[in-house]
Amino acid sequence: MLYFNLVAIMKTRQIERPYTYLVKQGISPHTAHKLLHSQTRTVRLDHIERLCEILHCDPNDLIRFKPNSIQKQQTNHPLQKLIQKETDFDWQNSLKTMPLEKLKELSKLITDAENKEE
Repeated sequence: MLYFNLVAIMKTRQIERPYTYLVKQGISPHTAHKLLHSQTRTVRLDHIERLCEILHCDPNDLIRFKPNSIQKQQTNHPLQKLIQKETDFDWQNSLKTMPLEKLKELSKLITDAENKEE
């Protein structure tokens, strides 16, 4: 089953009130509720585009795949790439407690990575 990964993205972006955020960004209240609770089976392309714009991501970041017990997926099937990888690493807390020198090193790594993309 395909589903939207919006709550995890919002948490990563430190958006504390996802519903309010989506509505303020022009998503209708009804659509925002359905997207956040994975209760929608159809989504307009303009909504996907808007979500990608406001969350600074691509469509593959928005969608995850969870095989049900009936589905037998091949291990090399492209949908396998969309399976959520569970991590218990709390990077936000790590940043808060990281020594200043390490933060400077991390900042340099990020800057170097951004420069390579350009």
